[in-house]
Amino acid sequence: MWTHPRAIGLLIGYGLDRLFADPRRWHPVAGFGTTALHVERVSYRDSKVFGVFHAVTLIGSVAALGIGSSHVATRLGAPADTALVAAATWAALGGTSLSRVGGQMADRLDSDDLMAARTLLPSLCGRDPESLDSDGLARAALESIAENTSDAAVGVLVWGALAGVPGILAYRASNTLDAMVGYRSPKYLRFGWAAARIDDVMNLVPARVTGLATVLTAPLVHGSAVGAAHMWRRDASKHPSPNAGVAEASAAGALGLRLGGRTQYRHGVENRPTLGDGPSPTARDLRRAVTLSTRVQELTALASAILAVAIGQARVRRHRRA
Repeated sequence: MWTHPRAIGLLIGYGLDRLFADPRRWHPVAGFGTTALHVERVSYRDSKVFGVFHAVTLIGSVAALGIGSSHVATRLGAPADTALVAAATWAALGGTSLSRVGGQMADRLDSDDLMAARTLLPSLCGRDPESLDSDGLARAALESIAENTSDAAVGVLVWGALAGVPGILAYRASNTLDAMVGYRSPKYLRFGWAAARIDDVMNLVPARVTGLATVLTAPLVHGSAVGAAHMWRRDASKHPSPNAGVAEASAAGALGLRLGGRTQYRHGVENRPTLGDGPSPTARDLRRAVTLSTRVQELTALASAILAVAIGQARVRRHRRA
């Protein structure tokens, strides 16, 4: 059973996320966020140099923790190694919580409870909910689900397969830090530059895995695989993010929707290019997006476990040749 602890740990961690979602108390990601806020109070300057120091220190510290704990677990044996990977995967994954909040948003929009929907929106994204009507809330939620399927789920699983616990922890630290300081606001334009660029690099592979998985799973939600692939090729590069564009454009094509346009954040307005050719999203489309996200996560969990096995076997073969 313990021949491939990384692969088994990834699947167990994914299963724990499906069963229990995020830990309700003592969440490690929340703890990292609190620590990052304390560090920011000391390290903040309106400077790229200080931003690089801030990002590298925090992400590097978490990666070092992952390396150290992995060494200890490996010495203790495969069961401990598996348990560590499973725990890290569960703590870092946010896919089930994402899907649940998306479903709750659809319920509130269906019942025309815009006040409750606006209250819920900050759980999904950083947009200004007070400026949005029902269609705007549906679009904001759907775009967030598409992007965060990659950020909160696929990225964790891919980096877990590639680099084990250090990869999981470094990826989640990078993604969390980007969400905290990676804005193009006057305060963080320079200080948050490094966090945003590191997150861009770490998401290059996960975003494209998300796009591929969206193409493959689109028919499972009565969507279009051809449309997902076409919009990925045509529209992804229009998005200001090199990674979010892939996830959002492929989802727009899969679901036959049009995303993008005027986007109101608390720090200002961004006029996003449109992605896709269909109508604007509704609550019904939001439910389909939640189902699509779940199917993408399932496929990625299986593929990541297979990749982890392949990497483990390659490592064994190199060791034997040496």
